[in-house]
Amino acid sequence: MSESLLGRLFGRFSGDRRGARVAGLFTAIVERGRAPVFYRDLGVPDTLDGRFEMVALHAFLVMRRLKGQGAEAGSLSRRLYETMIDNFEKSLMEMGVGDTGIGRRVKTMARGMAGRIRAYDEALADSDERRLEVALDNNVYGTVVAGVDPAALVALAAYVRACVATLDGQALEALMEGQPDFAALPNGETRNG
Repeated sequence: MSESLLGRLFGRFSGDRRGARVAGLFTAIVERGRAPVFYRDLGVPDTLDGRFEMVALHAFLVMRRLKGQGAEAGSLSRRLYETMIDNFEKSLMEMGVGDTGIGRRVKTMARGMAGRIRAYDEALADSDERRLEVALDNNVYGTVVAGVDPAALVALAAYVRACVATLDGQALEALMEGQPDFAALPNGETRNG
């Protein structure tokens, strides 16, 4: 029996309840990461790199909330990470990256994600609030050559902290059902757009 494309991307078999949870989480993460306010108002590069960074940031926020919440939450977090990596691989194939280049680039993205998780975790645990701004500057704005607007960096850091607080306050059961409760967008909207 072959897997459907959605099944492969969102949790092995599309009829799988856990797969539906992963699909819900990943869809919400991608939708939030693509919110125009990040690119229009906060200067996140509207490029493949910039979009990767925003998806990675929101995935980190969800995985951070799931961390230490038991075996089922840990499994969901791992499946979310695997889905994200699978999606990156699919995106590279759609962009026409050759078969030999895909594996190398996916490994680079996976290592980069691991580094971002560590950097964001350490920054959020540090009493120096500027450390999160440095981590965001290095990652989200890492490809910006003209310089980053300090107000945008402060706004993005405040948004990340608000998401941490909102997700930490969300009932774990709702998150486990694939419905992350992110904070309001930096422009005050609660929905993308």
